[in-house]
Amino acid sequence: MRGPAVLLLSIASFASIASQRVIDPLLVPIAQAFDTTAGGASIASTAFLIAYGLLQLVHGPMGDRFGKYRLVTIHMAISAAGTFACAWAQALSALAAARFIAGISMGAVIPLSLAWIGDAVPYERRQAVLAQFMIGGLFGLAFGSAASGLIAEYFGWRWVFGVLGTFNLVVAARLWIELRANPLARAGHVAQPGTMLQGYRNTLALLARPWVRVMVLTVFLEGMLVYGTFAFVPLDFNQRHGLGIGASGAMLVLYALGALCYTLFAGRIVPRLGERGLVLAGGLALCSAYAGLAFAPGAAAAAPFLILAGAGFYAFHNTLQVNATQMAPEARGAAVSLFAFFLLSGQSAGVWLFAQVLDRWGTRPLFLISLAGLALLMAYFRAQLARR
Repeated sequence: MRGPAVLLLSIASFASIASQRVIDPLLVPIAQAFDTTAGGASIASTAFLIAYGLLQLVHGPMGDRFGKYRLVTIHMAISAAGTFACAWAQALSALAAARFIAGISMGAVIPLSLAWIGDAVPYERRQAVLAQFMIGGLFGLAFGSAASGLIAEYFGWRWVFGVLGTFNLVVAARLWIELRANPLARAGHVAQPGTMLQGYRNTLALLARPWVRVMVLTVFLEGMLVYGTFAFVPLDFNQRHGLGIGASGAMLVLYALGALCYTLFAGRIVPRLGERGLVLAGGLALCSAYAGLAFAPGAAAAAPFLILAGAGFYAFHNTLQVNATQMAPEARGAAVSLFAFFLLSGQSAGVWLFAQVLDRWGTRPLFLISLAGLALLMAYFRAQLARR
């Protein structure tokens, strides 16, 4: 009974991550369409990420109260409307507003899915199921950028949002069918007493726990350093290595390939390395990858480092995700949404900050800044795991 439900959530996560990443190869054509710089066009990415993270504190208590699977279904339907609006935008401000609306709904999908899995799957099996769930997001990461670049190159950037909006609508319909047919999809939540306002207060009260503070600080910095740079990887391949926007977006398939390699071997790797070992291995892989991307003389030389970056990030991040599902089992939706709020806030801050660096000094400094920050973050989180 659980298999189809998890598979559909994985497909919804594909849509969520693809919605984040479709904008990456479009910065140049959007900048040309609205007569601005690539850094200026990145407001379409920043607006989405801000919205994606802004209402996480709302999604969690609502999921605990009304059902996580049900809310994922509703948000997928709403996101389709916001995505269609992106295709019709006639000004950069209108595009940013439409992306903001789409981001509000897309932001609910992954944290509520993670929390539902936390409710439905015992802890000893959860890491394996989470790795399976992550596959959808990995393909969204790869094909969101790759398909976006190719569609934009041949049909125009507006078609990207039309195709994605249609996909979101289809996924919402299939989730609704599963919700009606599968009792586990309806029952996999904990009904919380009290008012919604009390639920939000309880979410913020989680920050009083020392381990929760460690987790949210770590994931905020991870989001800022990894995604703040990653948003400009297609632009780097376009401007520094001379690839077209379609080929630049397609290069991110390699990043997803590295992440997929991790998920396929997670069952063997996790018991051998343990959590601290995964953090060390993932952090070293990310730092090495960003050093390689910064100094690679061409696209072919940079390609292997994208694979390494994908494997390294997911080794690090999957460790954070598993700990997030167990931060507060009695209010798992709220806890995971708090975790997601800080992750997305870090992403938004990173994209904005690195956009300022980009317009002044180009793409290479982005990789070097992230490399130094990730090395420090890896050491910090490993020390915290040891203390715990």
